[in-house]
Amino acid sequence: MTATEARDAFLQWMETERRASALTLTAYRGDLDRFLAFLTMHLGAEPDMGTLAGLSLADLRAWLAHEHAMALSGRRPTTQDRAARTRARRVSALRSFYRYLARYHGVDNPAPGLLATPRTRRPLPRPLPQAQALEVPEGVSDIARTPMAQVRDGALFMLLYGCGLRISEALTLDVRDLDQARTLGDGAKGDGVLRIRGKGGKERMVPVLPQVMQALARWRGVHPLPQPDAPLFVGVRGGRLQAGIAQRAMRTWRHMAGLPDHATPHALRHSFATHLMEGGADLRVIQDLLGHASLSTTQRYTLADEARLMDVWTRAHPHATDTPPDTAR
Repeated sequence: MTATEARDAFLQWMETERRASALTLTAYRGDLDRFLAFLTMHLGAEPDMGTLAGLSLADLRAWLAHEHAMALSGRRPTTQDRAARTRARRVSALRSFYRYLARYHGVDNPAPGLLATPRTRRPLPRPLPQAQALEVPEGVSDIARTPMAQVRDGALFMLLYGCGLRISEALTLDVRDLDQARTLGDGAKGDGVLRIRGKGGKERMVPVLPQVMQALARWRGVHPLPQPDAPLFVGVRGGRLQAGIAQRAMRTWRHMAGLPDHATPHALRHSFATHLMEGGADLRVIQDLLGHASLSTTQRYTLADEARLMDVWTRAHPHATDTPPDTAR
C-alpha cells in the first residue's frame, strides 16, 4: 500500500467511523497532501508504508519547518497566532493518521507523539448586543430579493439566534425535522423541540420558543417542496441552501446597518449563549443547548462576560481615570 492509499483509507475511516466533520476532513486532507508531497521531495521518492514507519522526529520537524518557511516567504501569509493554530492542527492530523496506521496497518512509529504542540490562544466569543441580535432576522429578511427568500431568511436567522445553532446544523435540517418538532412540543404553548445533529453526528434536543416556531411555520407555509425528506431551507433552484449564501446575506445587511465585521451568522450562536448566561442560565444547561462536548468550551462565555465587565468598569468607574497621588515625601 502506498502512503497515498493509506491517506485515503484514513480519511474514509475518519468520515465513516469517527464521523468527522466536512471541515475537519478537508483540513486533514490538505495537511496530509502537503506532508506526502514534502516527503516525496525530501526523500526523492514517493513514500510507502515502510517510509512512514521509518520516519524520524527530525523528518517530521523538517516538514513543519518547511511549512513555516513557506508562510514566511509570503506565499501563505499568516499571523503569528494563526500560524500556531495551523501548526497545532497539522500535528493533530499527523498523530491521528499514525494512530490509525498503528491500529489497522501495524505501523508503529512513536515520532508523531513526540512533536511539541504550540500553545494557541482561543479567541473569546464576540456576541452582538441584544438589541442588534434581535434586529438581524428582520433586517436580513428585508433585503432579500424575492418574497419567498424574505420568509426563508427571516425564519433561518430567527432559528440561529433563538436556538443557538451552527449555520451548518440549521441547513442540514429537513422538513420532517420541523414537523417532528411540533409533535414533541407543547401544542398549547406553541413551542417545539428540535432534534439537532451536531459535530461528530452527536444528537441533542433543543427547545424552540413560540416566536421561533411561528417564523418556521410561516416558512413552512410557502415552502416550495413540502415533502418530508426535502431540505428545510432551500435555495432558488430547490436544492439545500448553501451556507455561503446565508453568510453573504448577513454580510450585506451588516454593511448597510453599520455593524462590525464579527456580526456573522455564528455570532448569533455566541449571542444566544451570552444572553442566556446574562439572564442567569446555568452553564451546564448552556453546554447542553450548544452541544459542547467539554464544559471548558462553554466557559469561554464566562471569560468573555468578565472581559466585558472589566471594560465597563475601566470606562465608568471614577477611580479608573484618576491619576494616583504623589506619595513621595
